[in-house]
Amino acid sequence: MYDILISKLRRCCSLKHINQLHGFLIITGLFNDDNFILSKFIETCSRIGFSQYGHVVFRHKYKPSIYLYNTMIKSSSLQQSSAKESIILFNTIRVAGLLPDSYSFPFVLRAVNRVLDGNVGRQVHGQVIRSGFQENVHVAIALVQVYSSCGYMEDARHVFDEMSRLGDVALSNAMIAGYAGVGDMDSARQIFQSMREKNVISWTSLIAGYVHVKRPEEAIEIFHMMKGEEDVELDEVALLSTLSACADLGALELGQWIHGFIHQRNMRMTVRLCNALVDMYVKSGNIQKALQVFESMPCKTVVSWTTMIVGLAFHGLGREALEIFSRMERAGTRPNEISFIGILSACSHVGLVELGRTYFNSMSSKYGITPKIQHYGCMIDLLGRGGFLQEAEDLVSRMPFNANAAIWGSLLACARTQGDSSLAAKALQHLSILEPHNSGNYTLVSNTYAAIGEWSEARLVRKTMRSLDVKKLPGGSSIELNGCIHRFVSGSVPNNAEAKEIHEILREINRQCKMEGCGQKKEDQLLTE
Repeated sequence: MYDILISKLRRCCSLKHINQLHGFLIITGLFNDDNFILSKFIETCSRIGFSQYGHVVFRHKYKPSIYLYNTMIKSSSLQQSSAKESIILFNTIRVAGLLPDSYSFPFVLRAVNRVLDGNVGRQVHGQVIRSGFQENVHVAIALVQVYSSCGYMEDARHVFDEMSRLGDVALSNAMIAGYAGVGDMDSARQIFQSMREKNVISWTSLIAGYVHVKRPEEAIEIFHMMKGEEDVELDEVALLSTLSACADLGALELGQWIHGFIHQRNMRMTVRLCNALVDMYVKSGNIQKALQVFESMPCKTVVSWTTMIVGLAFHGLGREALEIFSRMERAGTRPNEISFIGILSACSHVGLVELGRTYFNSMSSKYGITPKIQHYGCMIDLLGRGGFLQEAEDLVSRMPFNANAAIWGSLLACARTQGDSSLAAKALQHLSILEPHNSGNYTLVSNTYAAIGEWSEARLVRKTMRSLDVKKLPGGSSIELNGCIHRFVSGSVPNNAEAKEIHEILREINRQCKMEGCGQKKEDQLLTE
């Protein structure tokens, strides 16, 4: 009978099935006599979306066992909305004359993690110690996760150090993820390097952490190390994190290698992988490959459409971006806030001011999306580029936010293009407060005055810049060579093993430019840029 019941519970998929099985349990007496079957019944209720039904059944159970309590705590901990109920239920275990066991604590700590209440986490930790489960590695992992999520890294590290002698990989992974979550990648790397054994989660946690804190070079460095480990199989999560790093750096060569690896291993091209590939190709400059991956997707989400729209707009392909948006609407996919950033940017790139106004107004009227400061920024840029400087300035004054540096910077750039020295000076006045050390703002205003022949004003801006000790930051660039990213700063000399090879390539580029009649600088000038 057990096998038949378990089989029916696995196939259960509706409230009607739940009612039938509930009746069967009551008729056969299993409702009161068999906690195991009742536990499976409650798990089934939770699995198919009828958690409350399971809760009612539990409340009507006479003297539930700790096994049944654990099932209820676990089921309630799975959802944010019922996490507090899971904690309350845990606190009634002792009232019912029972004692929490090694399963009770990880389940309730998962609920504490969802509500992000560090004080409750400490209270549960106290019960862990009183119950003698502080040496249980699963409990320790749950405590590290709770303390890390709440930002209590000293507490998390204390729990970890108490158990680190066991050398448990999962515990070390939890500590690495905790440090990565708060941006302390140096500590995460230290834990990683001290591990005697590492699995794919260890590597992926470190890669994802570096991506999270905007240190993509280190993320790619760790990925290359991971590739060299024979006993570590690259999984989707590792590839997703690395593709994000490739997108941040424009590391096309490595991104293409990952794409080829996915096909070579016959990995399933999930929507998330396809979205990551499109994003990587877009940000690495291969828009055609991005379109190829996008068009091959049998199922596109709002993220898929939006990534392509934003990518096309970024590359100045405004009309193509607008066409993708039209297709998105015809496909019945509802745009989100980021979609409209791409659309408004696209309108700005192709100068479609009236269409941009229509889209901006439709955000709230048609889609119920309240424009954020980024949308106002796009609209102000669109109006400024189109020559509607007064309307752009009026929109700044009507915004329900204080204009940030990006908006005043956009107005300054438009004023420079349109030769409006008055607006440029006004924008600089605000930017000097928001970005007092940004030399580019002063340079733009000085150039605006110079363009219209107001040389004395231009010199005054330059003098002000010097008196405030605003330094002009040197330009920089990067290049991908043999899977590695090399960064260069204007005026510096590369100091690495590939410097000679890079110089040879620059000399060859210079030679070819001269042969084609476009080389205007001497070879030594090219090498110093």
